[in-house]
Amino acid sequence: MIEAVGLTKRYGDKTAVDALSFTVRPGQVTGFLGPNGAGKSTTMRMIVGLDHPTAGRVTVNGKSYAQHRAPLGEVGTLLEAKAVHTGRSARNHLLALGATHGIGRRRVDEVVEMTGLASVATKRAGKFSLGMGQRLGIAAAMLGDPHTLILDEPVNGLDPEGVLWVRTLLRHLASEGRTVFLSSHLMSEMALTADHLVVVGRGRLIADAPVAEIVARAQTNLVRVRTPQAHALEQALTAQGHAVTSVERDLLEVAGATTAHIAETALRAGVAVHELSAVQASLEDAYMRLTADDVEYHSAPVADATTRVPAGSAR
Repeated sequence: MIEAVGLTKRYGDKTAVDALSFTVRPGQVTGFLGPNGAGKSTTMRMIVGLDHPTAGRVTVNGKSYAQHRAPLGEVGTLLEAKAVHTGRSARNHLLALGATHGIGRRRVDEVVEMTGLASVATKRAGKFSLGMGQRLGIAAAMLGDPHTLILDEPVNGLDPEGVLWVRTLLRHLASEGRTVFLSSHLMSEMALTADHLVVVGRGRLIADAPVAEIVARAQTNLVRVRTPQAHALEQALTAQGHAVTSVERDLLEVAGATTAHIAETALRAGVAVHELSAVQASLEDAYMRLTADDVEYHSAPVADATTRVPAGSAR
């Protein structure tokens, strides 16, 4: 279990983490979300003692990270996959880590096999692709068979097979009663992996709830209708006071009406309906709404950015 209470970190006039309190419980995968600059990496670094809080405290399994006699057996971390001596082979890197905790070759071989590194275990880590570097980072995190895992963007650079493997691994570890704390910008993957979410923005807590609850908050009463007689159906629904948006020539979105009511209206109007479905909110929809006021770094709209390139210039 990870417990943060009033966790605060300031760098001069900049407050990176602002009185953040949350609990990451065992037996589930907890996702850690927030825009760039929200304080996620700083929070993870404070959990494992790489940064010290300005105020507040954070414990892992009841103690601060530094108080654990064998921290690799308590907390496995992947914060920066490239934090490896580039001249060492993958196996030697893991053996060196294991030597600090009395972890022998047998366990190193187990995590090498587990993470799919067996064929490249003798190659220098500096030659690894991004995806293979991620696998080595996960192997290092799993080396001490820890009760708690803290992973920052673990699927970054992995191919689809690797992404599925990480998802399956994390779900399995949580089912064993371990604590899994996972940061990622991939909303689709987080929706498939996480049970619970902690969402932050500008260093402050925005949401701390199960994934299903957060998505449900973003749900809108919106129905999508596809019909070759869109104009006639739009008139019939508008006459009843419903807000109707024409998305495409034959596609409407209707607010404030059930699918059954729209079907009955179409029947009375003699309108053929080819598609009728309630629009379901996604985790990405929910996340964008939650963090809309907390995005620190904004990109220019695509149309604006592309029109700034002079005609005939190199792109």
